[in-house]
Amino acid sequence: MKLPFLVIALFVAAIVMFAAQPSLAQNAFTPDQVKYGPAPPFLPPGAQLAVLEGDPMASSGDFTIRLKMPDGYKIAPHTHPHRENVTVLSGTLKVGMGDQFDSGKMMSFGAGSFAYLDPTVHHYAMASGATVIQIHGMSPAKFNYINPADDPSGKK
Repeated sequence: MKLPFLVIALFVAAIVMFAAQPSLAQNAFTPDQVKYGPAPPFLPPGAQLAVLEGDPMASSGDFTIRLKMPDGYKIAPHTHPHRENVTVLSGTLKVGMGDQFDSGKMMSFGAGSFAYLDPTVHHYAMASGATVIQIHGMSPAKFNYINPADDPSGKK
């Protein structure tokens, strides 16, 4: 008689605990669930950004974002405060190293490619065809442009 009562009590306690849990943020996405919006002002206009995890603008913490870029979209030479981990999901991402944008010195990375760049690496990028990349790392997701005139957030 005590065993059925104990089973029922544990079952009721489990239901109460589950119901009391706060709703959790979405932690799995199908492609149609990824919601893109305008890219932040520190990126040139024309791209779209989706936040999958975390807060890329926070002072610390993990983040995962996707950047959807049209053909020919360019990001001027820059660095980041933390390691940048990039996976190409579709299209081709061209990447060059250095302080000057030089399309002749870029390497092409097609869908399925992965690269990581440490904070001291001066690099630039361009989309060849419509391209989607996924970036994950530590917040903040900040771009330090080598030439301050290349920073689109200062342009009106």
